[in-house]
Order: sequence, then structure tokens, then C-alpha cells
Amino acid sequence: MIARLVNVLALGFVLSLDNFRTSLLLGPLRMSRPRTVLVALNFGLWDGLAPLLGLLIGDYVGNAIGPISDDIGPLVLLAYGAYLLIRAWREPAGAADDEFAQSWTLFGLPLPLSIDNIVAGTSLGLLGVSPWLPALIFGVTTAVMSLVGLVLGRLAFRLVFSRVNIRYEIVTGTALIIEAAVLFFLAGRGN
Repeated sequence: MIARLVNVLALGFVLSLDNFRTSLLLGPLRMSRPRTVLVALNFGLWDGLAPLLGLLIGDYVGNAIGPISDDIGPLVLLAYGAYLLIRAWREPAGAADDEFAQSWTLFGLPLPLSIDNIVAGTSLGLLGVSPWLPALIFGVTTAVMSLVGLVLGRLAFRLVFSRVNIRYEIVTGTALIIEAAVLFFLAGRGN
């Protein structure tokens, strides 16, 4: 029982790392503190619901989405990065600050990043693990890791780029595109 709990905790931490990495990149977006917490909770919500879905639906979902799960997250990151760069190019500096920070896209972004959690949940279900504990652990772990990532990303941007006249949406958009390219490269090497 304790070994199984430790395994679920470790898996929850590992699965939260993609959200942490993405949160680091989203940190420079000028979100209010309540909005930052809300975004982190949204990341946690999706990462908690995804394994629950996988555990409840079972092997069918894992087999159906398993082959494409590595591609969906990077595609969404690429699209959001491109969106940020296009908006930065089309609008003058400062014109879209609130819009970027309040964008609904931030709330849709965690969903594709949680697809690997459906597969993990399916695997745990096949091992006979109750669906509720992993969902809670994955959700809380991801929310905390995402909040830490958002805060650290914002601090890093302030320390590194605040002295240089560069727009935060350009930094974030470029970083998300690079992250997507690296993820595509790593997924291609794994095949």
C-alpha cells in the first residue's frame, strides 16, 4: 500500500513537469496574482481529471490516444506561441497587456498537456489502483508545480529581460515555439 502511494506520488510529480516547464514560459505574461493562482488551479484541474478519465474509461482510451498523445501537447504549444508572436507583431507595445493576461487560451492550454495523464490513469486502472487517489495527487501536484513555475517564470523575466526593451509576449511566444520543437524532436527520437 505504501509502495503504491509512493509510486503514485512520484508519477504525479513526473507528470506535472510538463506543466511546470510550460508555466515557466507563461510566467512573463502579466497576470494578476488571483489570475496566476486561477491558471495554476486550471492546470491542476485538467491534470486531475485526465487520469480519472483514463482510470474510468480504461484501456480503450489509452490505446486510442496513446500514439498521438506525444504530438497534441507540442502542437498546442506551437500554436499558442505563434499566436503570441503574431499578436505582438500586429499590436503596439502595451496595447494588449490585459488581453494577453486574460486570454481564454491560457485556460485551454492545459488540456492537451494533460493527455499523457489519461494514459497514465489507464495504466494505473489496469493495475487495480482506485481512480480517486491518483486524480487528487496529480491535480494537487500539478497545481502547485504550475504555480511555482508561473512565479519563477515571472521573476526570471523581470531579472533577465526587464533591463532590455523586449516585449514579454515575444519572449513567451518564442520560448513556447522552441519548447514545441524540442518536444517534437524528442518524440521523433523515441520512435
